[in-house]
Amino acid sequence: MIKVGPAGWSYPDWEGAVYPSRMPTGLHPLRYLARYVECVEVNSTFYAVPSTAVVEGWVRALFGFPDFPVTVKLHRDFTHRQRADSRPELEREAQAFLEVLEPLRRAERLRALLVQFPHSFHYQPQSVRWLGTLHALFGVAPLVLEVRHNSWFEPPALAAVRGLGYSLAHIDLPSAWDHPPAWHPPTGPIGYLRLHGRNRAAWFDSKAGRDAKYDYLYGERELVGLSERARRIAAEHEETYVVTNNHFSGKAVANALELLALLRGRAPLAPAELVRAFPRLKSGTRIDGQQDLF
Repeated sequence: MIKVGPAGWSYPDWEGAVYPSRMPTGLHPLRYLARYVECVEVNSTFYAVPSTAVVEGWVRALFGFPDFPVTVKLHRDFTHRQRADSRPELEREAQAFLEVLEPLRRAERLRALLVQFPHSFHYQPQSVRWLGTLHALFGVAPLVLEVRHNSWFEPPALAAVRGLGYSLAHIDLPSAWDHPPAWHPPTGPIGYLRLHGRNRAAWFDSKAGRDAKYDYLYGERELVGLSERARRIAAEHEETYVVTNNHFSGKAVANALELLALLRGRAPLAPAELVRAFPRLKSGTRIDGQQDLF
């Protein structure tokens, strides 16, 4: 089983490209997006913990899409800053995060928590201990680990990740000598492929902002290679998610639909706005008039 979808759905630059310039009143962006893609990774939880009411709104937005799974990115306080908190304090924060996600779990939407670390997080004893701490705090949900330094892909590190119960994500990003390899053996039941784009100039530019780093549209040949990679991952896992994180200006949704066409062997439905923004979609998608959404 392979599901394809973008990381996040709330980006101002998606208006007029993914969404209509004027979204109909009361139509949740997630509900609009679920018409076209097969899953979504909640990216906003990395920056701020939502309220339970917001998460309940996500569940309501997906009513009528019974097979639409959701993965959630863990808050950056657990992955991108040094922590010297006491164990009780960590447990309180973790429990608060999990309680907020409870509506997704009750609705059987939550498939995994994505635990994503920066490139500076290397394989070493204290890093393994921290992964163990996080598994103890959040292991009630399946955990997917994204690490960006190649030290994690040697046999001892892979064994540690496997032993701690994480499914290690595959990632696609600009190549570098210390980035992860193109392939690694599985460590857990979930296959996960995150596509960050290959905007090399911006990726290694310390002055480039988030949007610039993820401003990349995969070409048709690149997508063929990625679809083959996704199939290979799926052959080794019970369930596999392909998440397009090249979000700027809706490129993530355009590439997600192109990957769906390659993986399914048929033309997926596409928003008219997106086809106008990315004309090459005309040949591989069916343009949706959206009349029955409103």
